[in-house]
Amino acid sequence: MSHTAPAGPPPKHHMALMIWMAVFPTLTVLELLLHDRLQRLPMVLRTLVLSAIVVLTVVYVLLPRLQVARVRLLARASRRRN
Repeated sequence: MSHTAPAGPPPKHHMALMIWMAVFPTLTVLELLLHDRLQRLPMVLRTLVLSAIVVLTVVYVLLPRLQVARVRLLARASRRRN
């Protein structure tokens, strides 16, 4: 049975990259899917709706998965070094 130490919080540049990797595609897909429906709304309301969906999706769905992937990659790299 192998025990791996927790990876700890990611460095800021890792966190920034993970956030960008989650936000950019999410925002792009939502814009493509919702553009026609949101086009009638005032820009501020349109931004409010999109940002709410993006933030909730990124924080509760995508970032946890990216953090798990980061831990697995770090563990794999650590095993290769040993």
